[in-house]
Amino acid sequence: MSTPHAVARARQHSLGDIPRRSARRNGPKTAIVNGDTRLSFTELDAVVDRTAAAIDAAGLVKGDRLALLSHNCWQFAVLSFATARRGVVLVPVNFMLNPEEIAYVLDHSGAVAFVAEDGLTDTAEKAIAASAGAVTRRLFIPLDTGAPQPGWTDVTTWLEHDGPLPDDVLVADDDPVRLMYTSGTESRPKGAILTGRALLWQYASCAIDGEMTGDDIEVHALPLYHCAQLDCFLNVDVYTGATSIILPAPQPAAILSAIAEHGATKLFAPPTVWIALLRSPEFDTTDLSTLRKGYYGASPMPVEILHELRGRLPQVRFWNFYGQTEMAPLATILRPDEQLPRAGSAGRPAINVETIVVDDNDEPVPPGTVGEIVHRSPHATLGYYRDEEKTAEAFRNGWFHSGDLGILDEDGYLRVVDRKKDMIKTGGENVASREVEEALYQHPGIAEVAVFGIDHPHWIEAVTAVVVPKEPGLDPDEVVSFSKSVLAGFKAPKYVVVADALPKNPSGKILKRELRQRYGHLGQG
Repeated sequence: MSTPHAVARARQHSLGDIPRRSARRNGPKTAIVNGDTRLSFTELDAVVDRTAAAIDAAGLVKGDRLALLSHNCWQFAVLSFATARRGVVLVPVNFMLNPEEIAYVLDHSGAVAFVAEDGLTDTAEKAIAASAGAVTRRLFIPLDTGAPQPGWTDVTTWLEHDGPLPDDVLVADDDPVRLMYTSGTESRPKGAILTGRALLWQYASCAIDGEMTGDDIEVHALPLYHCAQLDCFLNVDVYTGATSIILPAPQPAAILSAIAEHGATKLFAPPTVWIALLRSPEFDTTDLSTLRKGYYGASPMPVEILHELRGRLPQVRFWNFYGQTEMAPLATILRPDEQLPRAGSAGRPAINVETIVVDDNDEPVPPGTVGEIVHRSPHATLGYYRDEEKTAEAFRNGWFHSGDLGILDEDGYLRVVDRKKDMIKTGGENVASREVEEALYQHPGIAEVAVFGIDHPHWIEAVTAVVVPKEPGLDPDEVVSFSKSVLAGFKAPKYVVVADALPKNPSGKILKRELRQRYGHLGQG
């Protein structure tokens, strides 16, 4: 080994190094619980080692891409570290995508290996058939969710691999280790390249500003294919030496039961899931006394819901994490003592982030002025894979452009006004959908609400609200009247629809695109 290589290896601090270092510190302590499976930190590092060796034996080399299609499971966590240990780029895939959408991810990423849970191998096989055919290795995770397709090998053969450990791979700070496809607003998702440097700095920001420690016991229920659950919470817990309880899905009854069974101290969920927990019939009969830290993201917590959480979980301190995939994903944090005084705010930049708001010429705007939110941080993506034009546009003038509109106040607190696309332009006026949603959450009969614009021949866009009632019988006309009592007339919804539920993706984000398509006809008369 040359001296420069030896120095670089000695200084390496990559995603794949985390389990080994945590094992040396925490050894027999429980790292992961998933159903009947319990792994200590020593056992987690050992299975990561075996899997990394199997990846090498399978012929995958540094820079190859491995796609992963699965609900939450302990094997997902192992693969996230084992691929990074060999410098193989993990491509987590949204399990809600159809085969054609998955085929696009396979082709765009150039994935040569595909790991899918047993019940999703049919979808995966169709995706491979619809792709250009670069995938040469197929492995399934045995979760008993369905019979795997023929030709798929059990990934347990990797997890239990008994071959020799290969030589270490030097994974530099800015070598890609993850390719995350944004769920965004584009006709085609973009592949955000995340490096070990981006992830490790982001983990430090989460741990410091989120007050995360090795004493935590956390329930992980949101999808691990999304970097919020994976990189703000699960991998940070392995980094700090905390215990992780992995659930397959964010089912309210299961979350509440897991908190009580394991004495969980910590939970992340988007506002939609926190609302579902509050409405669960098991909420008031479950022992949640151990819970101490609550985190939310994806959208601001409605103020009325925040008050309810504080009243019903008085021992829990809350944080709002704001960011996006391209920031690995944390950008700003609203801390516990700021929740009520700064309700609705996204907080201030995390410790390793610089955030400002700029105009269309990328000039900083005065406090209180709406502009685009931009960041500088080692958290930031290396760029968009195979898309130099979008990378250049996103990083123009040396800042990462978020695509979100926001306002910074005199004290540096950020309020996210809307995505640029979600600003409703009605009758010559701009209306922020989030402002209307906050107003409607004050209505005593509304459990959930989504506000968006639909095409209209007179108003250009008409403010439209879909509301989920707490009890049957909510009158749409009464909701319109209520909105006019708390909002300027042009901001009040022109149309209100009462629905049983709002469409959401597995991360808990409300699918406004689907709502626009479903109710777009209302504006045509």
